[in-house]
Amino acid sequence: MKMTVDFEECLKDSPRFRAALEEVEGDVAELELKLDKLVKLCIVMIDTGKAFCVANKQFMNGIRDLAQYSSNDAVVETSLTKFSDSLQEMINFHTILFDQTQRSIKAQLQNFVKEDLRKFKDAKKQFEKVSEEKENALVKNAQVQRNKQHEVEEATNILTATRKCFRHIALDYVLQINVLQSKRRSEILKSMLSFMYAHLAFFHQGYDLFSELGPYMKDLGAQLDRLVVDAAKEKREMEQKHSTIQQKAALQDFSSDDSKLEYNVDAANGIVMEGYLFKRASNAFKTWNRKKPDHIRRWFSIQNNQLVYQKKFKDNPTVVVEDLRLCTVKHCEDIERRFCFEVVSPTKSCMLQADSEKLRQAWIKAVQTSIATAYREKGDESEVH
Repeated sequence: MKMTVDFEECLKDSPRFRAALEEVEGDVAELELKLDKLVKLCIVMIDTGKAFCVANKQFMNGIRDLAQYSSNDAVVETSLTKFSDSLQEMINFHTILFDQTQRSIKAQLQNFVKEDLRKFKDAKKQFEKVSEEKENALVKNAQVQRNKQHEVEEATNILTATRKCFRHIALDYVLQINVLQSKRRSEILKSMLSFMYAHLAFFHQGYDLFSELGPYMKDLGAQLDRLVVDAAKEKREMEQKHSTIQQKAALQDFSSDDSKLEYNVDAANGIVMEGYLFKRASNAFKTWNRKKPDHIRRWFSIQNNQLVYQKKFKDNPTVVVEDLRLCTVKHCEDIERRFCFEVVSPTKSCMLQADSEKLRQAWIKAVQTSIATAYREKGDESEVH
């Protein structure tokens, strides 16, 4: 089963997930433009074809008039009458061709654009709205002071509800994306195949011209049948996956977001732990930047004995600590903001804030474990040398 956007990554709401969404949304927008253009060209072709049929019928009537004029010449009259009958048959075939074209291209692709792409747009709007609400809840939860218990409880409850709503809508959005990406192939191919078969019927007198394309079209028809079956199977599997992930998400503690508490010193990609943290602004007064809160929440990771962060997935990581062996990490309880801890190196210190106490403890333990591992690996290297 091929998925455009991963359900597991959706729960993390990581930069990888956002990058995948950005790519898919751009691709769907381009697809809509291409389909709209194709439908408009099809409408012009049909209107022009109908005008051609009217002109052709007038030409046919002229031939009949000429046949009646040549009534004293049996060969000419018979030939012209037969030609006019053939032209009338061709007009009928043309009419059928344009009707089939309207059903196979115009109506079918318009329905795909109006129904499936509209559902995608609606899901996108809901996702963007709940994403903004989640960001606002995270910022409000981070800014509330520890001594204002009522505000703390209110911010925590809002964050819990917002997270739950976000995960539900985000999973639905990912499902809509994956189903759309799976369905678009069969819809486009089915529409075009129907269009080509209409031409094959129209050019029945010139079937030799289509004989080389005929086997390919038959093979494509068989492939389309398999695509329809595979698309239905993929949809069922993705719905099952969606249901499983949704049940898994429903059992998690939304207030602490335990899905981010995992860390692995021996990870294959070298990333011991990663997740969002608030970073104190590095200005002269070392205050927290409240005017642009979205500019100080970064995706941090511990990798290669370094502490780094990045704003977007494509950005090069910014190194906060070059060598964790030279650092210490400690809790910060003497400031207003909650869940803060500090990573101190010989040259500088970095004040960070997690979203919850569990996350703070997890980060501190991850840093401590990474420091110990770095010393151990360095010691092993020296012993081998």
